[in-house]
Amino acid sequence: MAVKRGLFVAPFDELMEPGLLAELARSAELNGWDGFFLWDHLSYRPPVRAVADPWVALAAIAYATERIRLGPLVTPLSRRRVHKLARETVTLDHLSAGRLTLGVGLGSSGSGEIERFGEVADPRERARLLDEGLLVLSEYWNGALDPPPVQKPRIPIWVAGRWPSRRPVRRAARWDGMFPIELPDPDALATLAAEVRSLRPDDAREFDLVAEIPPSSDPSPWSAAGATWVLTSFDSQPHEAEVRAAIAAGPQT
Repeated sequence: MAVKRGLFVAPFDELMEPGLLAELARSAELNGWDGFFLWDHLSYRPPVRAVADPWVALAAIAYATERIRLGPLVTPLSRRRVHKLARETVTLDHLSAGRLTLGVGLGSSGSGEIERFGEVADPRERARLLDEGLLVLSEYWNGALDPPPVQKPRIPIWVAGRWPSRRPVRRAARWDGMFPIELPDPDALATLAAEVRSLRPDDAREFDLVAEIPPSSDPSPWSAAGATWVLTSFDSQPHEAEVRAAIAAGPQT
């Protein structure tokens, strides 16, 4: 199966306008890209200043596109009310006609938002809230709230984890994909792919393994290592011109 290619963009500063993000996503779709994903933050460390809400921006992207997959990478469940997130995800799944992927994780204290907004800081407690929240969220999707998502059996969930931690690998294996952060090379991805295979039953549904690369980098080593998605990723202050250039270059595989 051919690797899928996406763009991974921080909706900050130059790219904080939802209309611009929707236009970029539409252009990416027309140029053959498979996905358009956004960072999910309330604030970010300097020099970043302006930050857009990713969920409002994703709604604009969903309405402006027809084919590409979209979603947040990643949403820390420890700072969300799960019932509200259930409503948001199902509504966005309907708006996009079943194209939403939900990326989740513990969140990073390096962004500064945990301290600034008084969110849960202890990593173990954030991990507990993440695991608990995912179970409750799946119950809401499975009929505890109406309507259900368009996608069956559920909206795909990708779990983030920072290399070389292994606890997120075990968590991700229970769901639909893993987004490993700060991987040093494709060999590390191959190691994770083997670990995930050992943790999942033989009859489990397909599992996504997501890699991120800088613009103009070759995705083929990551695909060979087991990636099902390779995302072209930009830094925390993406420039519109740089993103447009990557879109125009197309999703090389």
